[in-house]
Amino acid sequence: MRQSLGLFAAFVLALGASGASAADKPIVGLITKTNTNPFFVKMKAGAEEAAKANDIELRSFAGKVDGDNEGQVAAIENLIVAGAKGILITPNDSRAIVPAIDKARKAGILVIALDTPLDPPNAADATFATDNFAAGELIGQWAAKTLGPKAASAKIALLDLSVNQVSVDVGRDQGFLKGFGIDLGDPAKIGDEKDARIVGHDVTAGSEEGGRKAMENLLQKDPGISLVYTINEPAAAGAYEALRSVGRDKDVMIVSVDGGCPGVRNIKDGVIGATSMQFPLLMAAKGVEAVKTFVGGGGKPKPTPGLDFFNTGVELVTDKPAAGVTSIDSAAALKKCWG
Repeated sequence: MRQSLGLFAAFVLALGASGASAADKPIVGLITKTNTNPFFVKMKAGAEEAAKANDIELRSFAGKVDGDNEGQVAAIENLIVAGAKGILITPNDSRAIVPAIDKARKAGILVIALDTPLDPPNAADATFATDNFAAGELIGQWAAKTLGPKAASAKIALLDLSVNQVSVDVGRDQGFLKGFGIDLGDPAKIGDEKDARIVGHDVTAGSEEGGRKAMENLLQKDPGISLVYTINEPAAAGAYEALRSVGRDKDVMIVSVDGGCPGVRNIKDGVIGATSMQFPLLMAAKGVEAVKTFVGGGGKPKPTPGLDFFNTGVELVTDKPAAGVTSIDSAAALKKCWG
C-alpha cells in the first residue's frame, strides 16, 4: 500500500510539474558556432535583450570550436527534449546539421538560421543574414570610385576564407568583383574570372595569421599588388602586417567586410580603407521576435522581397567617402560595432 501511495504521489507530482512547465515562458534556443568570437558574443547579447523584452526563456549553446557539428547536434537534441518553440542557429556545418534540424522541425519547432544559411537553405524555416553579395559590392564600388582612373590598371589580391566555397565567402568575393567592375564567370564560384587585373586568390581561414600568410604568398606572385580584398577584418589586419614588412603599407588599398570594433578602429587608423558593417545583434533580436510571433499564431517569417532570406542590412564604413557610394565614418561606426 505504501508503495502504491508513493507511486501515486510521484504521478501527481509529475502532473504538477507538467502543468507548471506548460505555464512557463516559451523556450527559444540560440546555438552559435562558438562562444568566444565577438560576432557571436554580440549575437547572444541581442538574443538576450529581445528575449527579456518578449517574455521568452532563452537557452544558449555553442560549439566548442568553429566546426564542432556534434556539439550543435547535442544542443538541438537538448532543446527538443526541453519542448523549445524555436531554435536560432549559426551552423558549423551547413549540410551535416540538417538531419538534426529536420528532427526539430518535425517536433514543431521553428528553426531560423542566423548569418550562415543551411545547405539546402530551405532546410530551415527562415534565414536572417547579411546580404553578403551586397556587402562585397559596396566595398568594390568604393574602391573603384576612390582609385578613379587607376582602377583600370589595378593589381588585385583576393584573400578569401577557405577552399570550400561556402556561401558567405563566395558572396563577398563575387560582390566585390562586380562592384569593382569586373565581369564574373559563375557568380556562385570563386576564381573563374578572366580579368587580367586579378593577381590571384588565397585563403586565410578568416584569421590574422592566415591573412598575413596569404598576402605573403600573393606578393611573391606579384610584388606590385595595389588593391587587397579580404573576407574579414582579422584577415585584413594580417595582410596589412605583411605589406608593412615589405614597405608597402602606405601605397596599397585594403577593403574588407564585418564591422567589428577592431576593424572599425583600423579604418580610423588608416589600416583598412573601407569595410562593410553587418549587424549580428539585429539578426538574433529579429529571430527571437519571429519565434514570439510564430508562437502567438502569426505564422513563419517571410524573406525580404527579391531574396531567399531576411536581410538584416549592411552599411559601408570609411573615413574617405566616395561620390555616389553611401557611407558612414568610423566615429559613427564605433557606436554600432561589435567586439
